[in-house]
Amino acid sequence: MPNSESNTKLIYSPSPVPSQRLSRLWHLGRATGELAVGVGLKGLIELARNHPQAQAARIQISAGHARRFAERLAELRGAVMKLGQLMSMDADLLTPEVSAALGDLRERAAPMPLSQLVEVLTDAYGRDWDRLFRRFEFTPIAAASIGQVHRAETRDGRTLALKIQFPGVRASIDGDIANLGLIVRALGLGPQGIDVRPFLEEARRQLHREADYEAEAEALERYRAQLGDDPDLGVPAVHRDLTRPQILAMDLAAGVPIDRLAEPEYRCAERDRAAALLMRLTLRELFEFGLVQTDPNLANYLYDRASGRIILLDFGATVPLGPQLVGCYRQLAQALIQGDRLGIRDAAIALGYVGAHDPPNQIAALLDLLELAAEPLRSPGVYDFGSSDLFERVYRQGRMLFQSGVFSSAPAPETLFVHRKLMGSFMLARRLRARVELAKLAELSVTLCGIPS
Repeated sequence: MPNSESNTKLIYSPSPVPSQRLSRLWHLGRATGELAVGVGLKGLIELARNHPQAQAARIQISAGHARRFAERLAELRGAVMKLGQLMSMDADLLTPEVSAALGDLRERAAPMPLSQLVEVLTDAYGRDWDRLFRRFEFTPIAAASIGQVHRAETRDGRTLALKIQFPGVRASIDGDIANLGLIVRALGLGPQGIDVRPFLEEARRQLHREADYEAEAEALERYRAQLGDDPDLGVPAVHRDLTRPQILAMDLAAGVPIDRLAEPEYRCAERDRAAALLMRLTLRELFEFGLVQTDPNLANYLYDRASGRIILLDFGATVPLGPQLVGCYRQLAQALIQGDRLGIRDAAIALGYVGAHDPPNQIAALLDLLELAAEPLRSPGVYDFGSSDLFERVYRQGRMLFQSGVFSSAPAPETLFVHRKLMGSFMLARRLRARVELAKLAELSVTLCGIPS
């Protein structure tokens, strides 16, 4: 969620967050209806199931339906809005109309009414909350799925970004996950043979962590300590005296969302450098920090052109990884880089991607998919993400395998968020049309970074 001064335009009118599960299910049903009407329900299900007729097609929706679909998600905020943000990550699977509408969800939601904002501030700081500030801007500079950001200046001269949580969002998480599970089952969107309930439960737990701003403050400080005094990357400092469970106070960061680098005013060298920095950071998170910020929302990275620094935001989705899991990923990465098919198999079994006693053809199909996905790790020199169709190839092959019901195993639910981060890193490089020596970065990271203790 950006907290810069450059992002001040909001496209949605203030509205309260629907709080009751039935109310939110009704709104979610309307959003799903907008999507189903726009693409056709049959086409939607075919796309979700990777039907051959839909494999090469984009989601076809009119501009009006796309706008209304995004508006429904923006009104709901919370878990379902995060779903829309994830859908927006890759424009090549969407028409320009859908991509533009859902792209707004990465930076903006419907802000809360002024009366609700004052209520949250009063609950957090007391009735005289305004005496804490020399200046408080009631118009948010950003609004996303769980909260909105306001610029404030304290009496002692600090200029802050206050991330203020939407009332009712935390209480809506359990119902949202249950409603999404209902939609998945009703439309048959889950992979055959795999129980999606553990993954929905892990998503529920993660969203509860994201809605605890004091826990996010701790994650932000831990991550900031791991990053250290990096000249290219920065993390805002937390201001503990003004941080509460529903308000996170931190330094105001300058910059524009990172995907703006795709615009013509920015040079190719800037895009390549930014993508390389963030891909290297992803590898460090996994193999050195043992602490992964798993939200791939592109608005969570600000680019300050004046300094060339990238500012990292939103640590609610930060997940610590144990040494054993990190070791499994290291084993997999090393085997993929070296083309060691047996090593890939051993790592895939250790991670739960396949079972040791699964039929050989099923194991082989999964190993083929992993080797395909690792194409940038094995490509010598610079990998051109902008011209690559790797995502489509992996998407088609993966959906075909997992929807076929041939696999009886599923990885541990906590890997869901690691995969989300890895996918987000790929999508960022692709969105920026960047060229990155990923094979060199990966080999150095896997070889040199010690396993966290």
